[in-house]
Amino acid sequence: QVQLVESGGGLVQAGGSLRLSCAASGGTFSSYSMTWFRQVPGKEREFVAGISSGGGVTYYADSVKGRFAISRDPVENTVYLQMNSLKPEDTAVYSCAASWGGSSWFRNFGEGRTYKYWGQGTQVTVSS
Repeated sequence: QVQLVESGGGLVQAGGSLRLSCAASGGTFSSYSMTWFRQVPGKEREFVAGISSGGGVTYYADSVKGRFAISRDPVENTVYLQMNSLKPEDTAVYSCAASWGGSSWFRNFGEGRTYKYWGQGTQVTVSS
């Protein structure tokens, strides 16, 4: 059983930066591909960024490409989301998710059903 705990959310002005962390425990971190999703109340959950189990492949939503960066630390068992040039439309609850590494992740990384393990989420609010 993998447990995921996010941190780092908060209130920031437009144009500012935040770094989210997702600490994993209870499993072999290097075996899992990791992804960040976000959700606004009343809207569908949205893929933000994903990183393969080995860290060599990353994917980004078009809306965050060039502003956000996903990374992972195999020593700390943590995945990060560096968010720069934040916009009010980035306001959401951000959650990390883990999927057992495998070739199917590269086809389905953007789909919530791909992931078995989820964190509780952290609120990010960007003021204009």
